[in-house]
Amino acid sequence: MSAEQRDSVLAAPELGRSAAEAWVATHLTGLYEGAPVGSQRFRGGQAAADSALAAYDVSGYAGRRNEVAPVSKRGASALSPYIRHGLIDLPTAWQHVAGGPARDVRKFRDELLWQEFARHWYARLGRGTRRGLRRELKRPEPMELSVDVWDRSMVCFDETIGELTADGWLVNQTRMWLASHWTVRNGRRWRDGENAFFQHLLDGSRAANRLGWQWTTGVGSSKHYGFSRWQVEKRAPGWCGRCTHRDDCPIEDWPDDPEYVPSERPEALRRGSSQPDLAGPSAPIVHGDPDAVWLTAESLGIDDPAAAAHPGLPLVFVFDEPLLRSLQLSAKRLVFLVETLAELAGARPLELYRGRPDEVLGGRRLAVTHAPVPGFDRLRQPIEPVAVYPWRWLVEPHDGNVSSFSAWRKAGRLNVLS
Repeated sequence: MSAEQRDSVLAAPELGRSAAEAWVATHLTGLYEGAPVGSQRFRGGQAAADSALAAYDVSGYAGRRNEVAPVSKRGASALSPYIRHGLIDLPTAWQHVAGGPARDVRKFRDELLWQEFARHWYARLGRGTRRGLRRELKRPEPMELSVDVWDRSMVCFDETIGELTADGWLVNQTRMWLASHWTVRNGRRWRDGENAFFQHLLDGSRAANRLGWQWTTGVGSSKHYGFSRWQVEKRAPGWCGRCTHRDDCPIEDWPDDPEYVPSERPEALRRGSSQPDLAGPSAPIVHGDPDAVWLTAESLGIDDPAAAAHPGLPLVFVFDEPLLRSLQLSAKRLVFLVETLAELAGARPLELYRGRPDEVLGGRRLAVTHAPVPGFDRLRQPIEPVAVYPWRWLVEPHDGNVSSFSAWRKAGRLNVLS
């Protein structure tokens, strides 16, 4: 073991929420924002993911997926935190709803395809997705970032921001409300709002989160989503009636249409890939015998392809210190990861480290499952795993048009039976 590995090794966490919170407070100091507490609603781990999937009934999804309040009327699956970290893959979620009501199954699967589209879009462009792919908001003057745009004296914002910060999750409808209010009504930079979401969302990813912000605010589509009191009264009846602004609502009317300036659209959107390695291999690439399995935050499931291929090997996970220090994610995201890792540690040997992954893992003979994100590609090259296993795609990657969901869908081929 190298000096970097010895200095960065961490004790495996014990099972349980309080143990995970204490572990984060002890071992990950300086790498997160806020108090070291977990999500009020969600628990990490394969057992929690399996339980959530088993309990999910797609019936009524199409008619209730956009409902916000009361919570009992919501139709959203709330599976996204587990999908985000590979505890449930998209093909498994797709098959789970087979046999349900046709309309509900179709709509649920459409949403899974949107998730997959986001991953293809991100794999194609990588960090190029940081700018609006069709246009940008025209802002004649810089705006102060200290202004509290999401005014929590309004019930609609107090409830939604409260849920975001306490649970690390929101239904899609309220994500759109907050994004539209931030950018369309108030002219704030969409990237700042996206980062605020990314800090808190357990399912936060630069693929789905960023695509959602671009679509809602109109910088990645031909139109924007307008948010006003009408949506609140329709989707969360009762909120406006108990709001102190009920007789003088700041969002009573539709927002004015914002002004945009065109963005130069990357040629890679239409055909070919500017990031050829991000989609990953279609079959395992093996150059030798590994001595451990490297897990990433994209793929922490008990049946991770690399882990499943090498059941007798120890697992290795590195908390990327430079990355986490720069991101300053909410602690609840790290607690969720630690709860997951604690469960894995009970199933097979697990090595945990804090540091630079390329330094900690350098020289190891590792097997890993490809992750379709720029960070993985950046680390894979210096680490040089001896075995790389394919990502479990719902739709086979292709070099066709990804400039829109419909164009991408026409060119794509499902990897599962419909």
